[in-house]
Amino acid sequence: MPILLVIDDEPSILHFFRRAFAGPEIQLETAASSKEGLDKVVQLQPDVIVLDVNLAGDSGLDVFRELKRIDSRIPVIFITGHGTTATAIEAMQLGAYEYLLKPLELDELTTLVKRAIEIGRLMKVPAVISEAEQIDESSDALVGRCSAMQAVYKAIGRVASQDVTVLILGESGTGKELVARAIYHYSRRSKKPFLAINCAAIPDALLESELFGHEKGAFTGADRRRIGKFEQASGGTLFLDEIGDMSPVTQTKILRVLQGQEFERVGGNEAIHSDVRLVAATNRDLEKMVTEGTFRGDLFYRLNVFTISLPALRDRGEDIPLLARHFVRRFSQDLKKDVHTIPEETLTVLQQYAWPGNVREFQSVMKQALLQTTGPVLLPEFLPAAVRARNEAGASVPEGPNLSNISEFIHRQIAGGATDLYAECQSLLDRQLFADVLKHTDGNLTQAAKILGITRATLRSKLASLNMTTEKGTEPEINE
Repeated sequence: MPILLVIDDEPSILHFFRRAFAGPEIQLETAASSKEGLDKVVQLQPDVIVLDVNLAGDSGLDVFRELKRIDSRIPVIFITGHGTTATAIEAMQLGAYEYLLKPLELDELTTLVKRAIEIGRLMKVPAVISEAEQIDESSDALVGRCSAMQAVYKAIGRVASQDVTVLILGESGTGKELVARAIYHYSRRSKKPFLAINCAAIPDALLESELFGHEKGAFTGADRRRIGKFEQASGGTLFLDEIGDMSPVTQTKILRVLQGQEFERVGGNEAIHSDVRLVAATNRDLEKMVTEGTFRGDLFYRLNVFTISLPALRDRGEDIPLLARHFVRRFSQDLKKDVHTIPEETLTVLQQYAWPGNVREFQSVMKQALLQTTGPVLLPEFLPAAVRARNEAGASVPEGPNLSNISEFIHRQIAGGATDLYAECQSLLDRQLFADVLKHTDGNLTQAAKILGITRATLRSKLASLNMTTEKGTEPEINE
């Protein structure tokens, strides 16, 4: 259970937190002085700290510096009155996670605390590179022994200690964030912050502010200065997931940071120095995007200093038993199940499925199967129907969810904690659409592109990005 420590000398604020976090999901601890708070940090090692800027007789910044000395990876949220925001902003520049103005809004507070707990987990829980089959189930893990995964492990080992930009390539659900965290944990920056942003999940208008911060009055609603992730992560690592979805304007700003180690907040003109290691990831083909003019070539070359390519799960058949045993052990603990046997017929079903959602989908399926299991053996009948059924739609579409069972797929992914469900569903829709149209045109790309209302080059690009073939085992080379 995550621990939230609130350090504030106002009884009314402590009472507010006790009411806000009365549930069993978070363990709330309070301290009415800086000394009591610092003692509890050492004793409890909390996951998140909420710190009042104005503690009686103490400077909030001095307390914050001491907190960072104890453990710089604990996210600290400042709470402040309207007259003391300058101190909170200075703390943000020194690495605080966020600050809130009094009076506190319950919804904003709870959302921020939950986000901070997740950020703290990413920094503290190592992305273990599993060598042995029995690993610590409390840790996230890169699991696999196939040659492609061995190459990934070697690449992480080679680049982690080198302070260079890394580009991670792979389909959605292959574990790109785990690789980024492994690079962070094995780097010289492992005691400094690790922050992650999904560029596809944040609107363009907000992404710039999220990355670089903004000045008060920079745009409608900018009622105070905001410190962006490049300042918050100073000395540490910033992970930009789905960087291929970034707008051209933001691409230009990222390029400037990589070239000159400087940036400006939105609406500002002060050049701010950046000491951040950048790790980027995408499921898109950036080289094709450069050719098509949708991604800056100079940024691509700056990002592509060292590239790690993650294999799709359908290309890792020999790792399926290892992954299955790993997730059974992990989720058996969480779900209070006593499942310890996976028969060969279950493994065969799992290996025959094509896993369009990759390891993320595999994890969700295993959790759903364990919920259905009634004894110590994970039988094939406990697996979701979509996994048990062989797809008969043709070689162009991987075996797995299609439009006839997408509702089941959505519910399964939600139950498994999906964080990229829009992209996964869009991928399923595209696969089904392209497969049906190509079947109608007997594989003719030109005719298919005309029906779809896109160019032939765009169709080729999309087929390649989805790893779709027109004939089993062949590249998308179609009759003209």
